[in-house]
Order: sequence, then structure tokens, then C-alpha cells
Amino acid sequence: MTSVQLVEVGPRDGLQNEQKILSTEDKVELIARAVAAGAKRIEAVSFVNPKRVPQMAGAEEVMAQVPRADGVSYIGLVLNRRGLDRALTSAVDEINAVVPATEEFSRRNQGCSVEEGIAAAVDVVRDAKKAGIFTTVTIAVSFGCPFEGEVSPERIGDIVARLTDGEAPDEIGLADTIGVGVPTHVRTLAALTADRAPGIPQRWHFHNTRNTGYANALTALDTGASALDASIGGFGGCPFAPAATGNIASEDLVYALDRSGVTTGVDMVTLIEAAEWLGRALEKNVPALLGRAGGFPDAR
Repeated sequence: MTSVQLVEVGPRDGLQNEQKILSTEDKVELIARAVAAGAKRIEAVSFVNPKRVPQMAGAEEVMAQVPRADGVSYIGLVLNRRGLDRALTSAVDEINAVVPATEEFSRRNQGCSVEEGIAAAVDVVRDAKKAGIFTTVTIAVSFGCPFEGEVSPERIGDIVARLTDGEAPDEIGLADTIGVGVPTHVRTLAALTADRAPGIPQRWHFHNTRNTGYANALTALDTGASALDASIGGFGGCPFAPAATGNIASEDLVYALDRSGVTTGVDMVTLIEAAEWLGRALEKNVPALLGRAGGFPDAR
């Protein structure tokens, strides 16, 4: 039977664009619910400037209180050396460095050029691996940019090659930050990444902004994806990308994978309950659909 890792990003990407800022206790509760559902890789915090992304403030406090269960790996998002230093002192198990693919998005999101972002990611990966930390580099706006429009697949291939020319990360992530991708684009990027970074596992991050996120995730699985990002309830978005609505929902993705004979080890019903709790905490309707319809109906 086929399997894939579900990377739960709700505690990070799911919260970073919400108007309501959750308390440390609520953030830890969300993480605990993800653990209870069986998630083994959880992007728990983001070590970014809290003045720019106040929803992500208190990362150290969150990491000090998360449940430390056997086999559960906590990921911290970092953008630079300062972020890595904070992550290392917070005892994360993994780091996820981000490199935007376009100049304008890089300036707005990270305050640097793409070249500077690549250099920072290479340094972060080198030092994190020295510390024994699993490393991912995710290329943001891989499928399209809200400011520059189309992004050439060859540009993504070149960035992948730059990131892996030396001490390569343990995993390469490709992010459809604004939800414009379609399955043919997924196949193109998967092939290019495999060519430029042979043997390095691919992790994919899809938003369902234009209702193509689940088709893209299943296509990525067909191309050999090792990990798929998803967010409890389908909450999420990027504060620096206009109209970048939520990630694909963990529970909706797990339903599609379960029915396709693909195992994740994550319990769909527990995810639905977590999404309902998060909706109440955020005082918003849950974007995901599974909680409304339920799983596959029993025979009557």
C-alpha cells in the first residue's frame, strides 16, 4: 500500500494570516490536537519578526509547551540566521527555510533579493545540519507570483540547482503560495526538481484558492512526492500575497488519500473535531468541506 507523509501546517500557515491572534495556550492546544490525530510532522511555529507577522509571536513559548510524543517531529520556519538561532534554542526537530522565486515577492516577504535569499538558505541549511537538524528549503511562489505573474519552470529548476550545489537540504519544498497551479504544472516542476536535485525527497505545499489544490496534491503524489502539506480546517494564507486563501484542508486531503488506498497514519474524524475547535477559536466558519458532509456514508 502506498503511503505519504502529511505535514500539518495549520499551527503556522493556518494562523499567520488570521485577524484573530490566538493565545499561546490555544496554539499549543491546536498542536496537541494534531498530535492526537496522528500527525507526525507538524510545522508548529515561525521564527519571523513578530512586528511583521504578529500572529506568529511567542514561538519560543509555544515550543516550550508542546507535547513531546514519540515519533512527532516539530518544524520551525526560518528565514535567516537569526531565525535559525531562535529555532535551535527552542529545540525544534526540523527547520524549513523559505526562498521566494521572484524579486518582488522576496522583497515584500523577506526584505531581500532572491540571490540574498538563496545565500541565506544555504547558510541556514549548512549550520542546521551541523546541529543535527533535518532541513527543508521551500521555494515560495513556485507556480506564480501575485506581483510578477508567471514564473518560468526553468527558473525554479535553476533555484533548485543553486540550493543543492554543495551541502544540500534533506528535502525540497515547492509551494503554490497563491493557489494558481494545475496538475500539468506540478508534473513539470516535479520532473525538473528530480533532474536538478536527484534523490532529494520532494515536499509540496498547495493552496486551494482556485479549487485546484487537491488535484495538484494527488498529482504530486503520482510523481513520487514524499510529503504533502495541509492545514486543519483549510485555514491559512500568506500575509504578503493578496488573495492567497487557505491551504488544502488536512481532513479533506486525508479523505481523498484514504479512499485512494494511500496511508498517512492520520485520523480523519479527529481532524474534523480539531477543525471545529479551531473555527470556534478563530470565530470563523471552517473552510473545509468534510466536516459538513462527513466521510463515506454507511449503507442504509
